[in-house]
Amino acid sequence: MSAPPSVSDSALGLTQSELVLLRHHYQVVTQRHPPRGAMADRGRGTSRQSQPSSRAASAASSQSAPGRIVLDSDTLQNLYLHLENVMSAIQRRIDQLEEATAQSVAASRDRSNALFYNTNSNISRVHKIIAEIDRCEAEFEKAKRVRDRVKQLRNEVDEMDARLDRTLDRSSRPTSYVTAGTRPRR
Repeated sequence: MSAPPSVSDSALGLTQSELVLLRHHYQVVTQRHPPRGAMADRGRGTSRQSQPSSRAASAASSQSAPGRIVLDSDTLQNLYLHLENVMSAIQRRIDQLEEATAQSVAASRDRSNALFYNTNSNISRVHKIIAEIDRCEAEFEKAKRVRDRVKQLRNEVDEMDARLDRTLDRSSRPTSYVTAGTRPRR
């Protein structure tokens, strides 16, 4: 049996990393679905979970030389479908990561908004406290001025009372009993 037509994978115009990816997935596909003319799978059933026997894998790999892609329609179709599945899995993962990122950003935004609200609320509270302190200080100053004025008035009244007492004492005491340097008793 002649080998099916193939092409060198390096002739496909892919970068080195793309060639590594192609070779890996081509090997996966050819192990799952050997190219036409490859030895039939023995002893394992054809369910999706069953793996081809090592003979089938060996036969599949012997059908094409390393670094070559078999130009078999079924093999190329299987490779295409396999890569579509790989891309779908990658896209699902990207979607999950984007959703996780969006949730994280939303949570951060919500925390920032809450922090902003709490900060504004605290600033407003501090402003109210400062305004209350200012009112208290103003009332304190008023009370202090009134207290000082009351003290001044009390001193004036005490002085007037003392002068009045002295005046009354001088006018009511008999002159014969007053001696120099003594104070009358009260």
